[in-house]
Amino acid sequence: MDESRGPLAGVRVLELAGLAPGPFAGMMLADHGAEVLRIDRVKAVSDTPRRDVMDRGKRTIGLDLKSPEGVAAFRRLAERADVVIEVFRPGVAERLGIGPADLHAVNERLVYGRMTGWGQDGPLASTAGHDIDYIAIAGALSMLGREGGKPTPPINILGDFAGGGLMLAYGVLLALLERERTGRGRVVDAAMVDGAALLLSMFYGAVHGGHWGPRGTNLLDTGAPMYDTYETADGGFLAVGALEPQFWAEMLARMGIDDMPDRDDRANWPAIRERLTEAFGSRTRAEWEAVFDGSDACVSPVLDPREAARHPHNRARGTFVEVGGLPQAAPAPRLLGAPRGDLSPATRLRDLSSWGLPDDEAKALRAAGVLA
Repeated sequence: MDESRGPLAGVRVLELAGLAPGPFAGMMLADHGAEVLRIDRVKAVSDTPRRDVMDRGKRTIGLDLKSPEGVAAFRRLAERADVVIEVFRPGVAERLGIGPADLHAVNERLVYGRMTGWGQDGPLASTAGHDIDYIAIAGALSMLGREGGKPTPPINILGDFAGGGLMLAYGVLLALLERERTGRGRVVDAAMVDGAALLLSMFYGAVHGGHWGPRGTNLLDTGAPMYDTYETADGGFLAVGALEPQFWAEMLARMGIDDMPDRDDRANWPAIRERLTEAFGSRTRAEWEAVFDGSDACVSPVLDPREAARHPHNRARGTFVEVGGLPQAAPAPRLLGAPRGDLSPATRLRDLSSWGLPDDEAKALRAAGVLA
């Protein structure tokens, strides 16, 4: 294994093109050295590098999976693969002839990762949906938002990326680890509804234990004034997370407030919020940043993505990198001392011989319009 390319060097992944969660899982694997080959539609592939962040470090080809020749070629590629990432509705891959049974027949060591919203079974499995639907059915969306307001989706990070792509990448690694013992690959059924539910485990436990109230009334959901955002004089915002008494005390001391009502009495929360709103609104965000710089007050500026890339802490850690002029998050988590994969934009792979498709056969498929 080429350890210079990261801990997943030598792992080969076929990623069937699809919406965000599948490519995100493939990106995470490529970030740590896996060789990821993205399989797209023939007309979607060109010699122009794909600059989508989630395609970084990958190679790409176009393949017509609706033709017998394209399916046969995909099976050839799967013989040399360790992982397949499939993003279709349940049953579609089987109808195409590239389902788990089809591919395990030619490669029993293959890990077959399936990414869907509802999962491979259940009453909703065959229906359409999006992140907002999956987190709604998981019970997660009902908990997000302010008191008296409607549920507010956190863009599509909770279902698509955290509950979907991240869980798929995790499942693939579990199956690869198991394969070291058994010699056989496994099907990974990664459903966004399952993943979103798992991410809310602590909060579901609190609900069923009677320790969590209606949306927007709790300690961590903007119900408490010590865990919320506040607007500054210049229209910026600060994030306040001064939960522990010592952090709360430091925040108030730096703000020059010595007569704040007792925060342990929930009846005082509206008055405390009003005081903080007025105080934070009296100075600019930059002025408050200077006040809290280097402190344990747990007060941070709310940065937009451009500002985040320039923040001193992120710059010092290399939290963001620039690839082809495009700032983007660096691979995470970090394996200290281990190199990471190539982050270059995805390019077309012309020579497929290492994947088991000789050049003469590839030329014939290209001439027939099956391969690009």
